[in-house]
Amino acid sequence: MKRFFDFILCLLVLFVALIPMLGVALLVNLTSKGSILYWSDRVGRNNELFRMPKFRSMKLDTPAVATHLLADPKSVLTPIGDFLRKSSLDELPQLWCVLKGDMSFVGPRPALFNQDDLIALRTQKGVHVLQVGVTGWAQVNGRDELLIPAKVALDEDYLHRQSFFFDLYILWLTLIKVIRKDGVSH
Repeated sequence: MKRFFDFILCLLVLFVALIPMLGVALLVNLTSKGSILYWSDRVGRNNELFRMPKFRSMKLDTPAVATHLLADPKSVLTPIGDFLRKSSLDELPQLWCVLKGDMSFVGPRPALFNQDDLIALRTQKGVHVLQVGVTGWAQVNGRDELLIPAKVALDEDYLHRQSFFFDLYILWLTLIKVIRKDGVSH
């Protein structure tokens, strides 16, 4: 049922977001060099790698590490990168991964391929069996501000509490967080 819900919701969101996505793509293209999308290797369900797109919000030579590990994250943003990240518009291309089945709307956020500490702790706690998501319980409880052990504890809590209605609750909280721009690292 979760996959069916994801697929139908994804089609609805794409219908509503298509024009804004085209506008963002045009802005990215006009304000910086390089491709419109940034594809990163991410760790999904059962620690399998997949490619996840985002609208490119950082300069081309930015290292592929978690934002909080960059010495000066603001210095690597494109002219519209800060806006894209604060508004979460950079995340919209991930709808492709939801359509493909690599991601769900709700689940632990996919780790970067090189976040060994996060991957190991999730595996130790059994969280790696969950389908990764565009948003999750950890995102609505701190997002980028959480330390890895706290993030994994919330992911583990989701593992035990997951249900259709809990996912709807997380989606509702996500909408509120995005509107308020809560917990966004830039």
